[in-house]
Amino acid sequence: MTSTATSPGTSSNVEAVRPPVAEAKPKEPWLSPQLSSYFIAGGVAGAASRTVVSPLERLKIIQQVQSPTAEGRYKGVWASLVRMWKEEGVRGYLRGNGINCLRIIPYSAVQFTSYEQLKKWFTNNGEKELDTATRLSAGALAGVASVCSTYPLDLVRSRLSIATASITVQTTATTAMPTKPALASAYHTSSSAYIPTSPALNHKDLTVWGMSLKVVREEGGIRALYRGIVATAAGVAPYVGINFTAYETLRGIITPPGQSSVPRKLLCGALAGSVSQTITYPFDVLRRKMQVTGMGGAKKYNGALDALRVTLSTEGPKGLYRGLWPNLLKVAPSIATSFFTYELVKEFLLGTS
Repeated sequence: MTSTATSPGTSSNVEAVRPPVAEAKPKEPWLSPQLSSYFIAGGVAGAASRTVVSPLERLKIIQQVQSPTAEGRYKGVWASLVRMWKEEGVRGYLRGNGINCLRIIPYSAVQFTSYEQLKKWFTNNGEKELDTATRLSAGALAGVASVCSTYPLDLVRSRLSIATASITVQTTATTAMPTKPALASAYHTSSSAYIPTSPALNHKDLTVWGMSLKVVREEGGIRALYRGIVATAAGVAPYVGINFTAYETLRGIITPPGQSSVPRKLLCGALAGSVSQTITYPFDVLRRKMQVTGMGGAKKYNGALDALRVTLSTEGPKGLYRGLWPNLLKVAPSIATSFFTYELVKEFLLGTS
């Protein structure tokens, strides 16, 4: 009887002191709806912003790498755009924009997504203050991440942008060249001459895949597709950091609660982009020079410092800001469109997810 009486009691006591089994937390998906929204919104924002300013983007690259002294240069923004239209039509305005969008979609998507996630990581999901230093750090790292993920496409896009522009280029050769070739490329080295690129570049070379294969085949393999990445990362890191920091700071000033109209939002992006791009523009010039060096046998730079030395010795400090004016004209609408589109698409996706 005793054993029968105590058995139920003993069983009951054991169950009473047994620790409760922790409920298994549902495993969060690797690609959450929020992360997907950041990525999609960033990609759409990048494509929209670059398409809007495609003609100015191409003009900037041409002015950065053309000879500063020879005749036949692209001078002035309006005159250059008119010349581009007369020589190549609407295709000239959009030359390189396909590869640019192909590059900018993942570039912008990675950048915005990385920035949003890094802010959460640095602030421990909002538990710490999001100060200026945190914004700068998150932006800089996001910029480096986006550059590393899309740099070969950027290099090929630069080659395609200048491949059909009839501009005077600088080479180490001094032999006479035809003065008005049907197809010309741009280089930057020591002395100027026209280089007819039709023997070097055929129709197949003027495609994304064709130009990529040409660079790999003739300029040192896969590594050639990453020429100038150090200078690029060095310039992009502070640029993106300043860009995001300036934008979020300006939003607090220009778009206070109740005054977040579309013009005010666009103004925030325009001002932020102009400030950050002006500060870091010399890095962009060095990047372009290194990306196009070596084309058609032109003189090669031995790294970013060599490109900086040659530019300063031959053109002076103003050589580091060549093409800044058309660049500033494109930065305001580009960055304004980018931030505005990102916020719009993100809010739409998160609101319907």
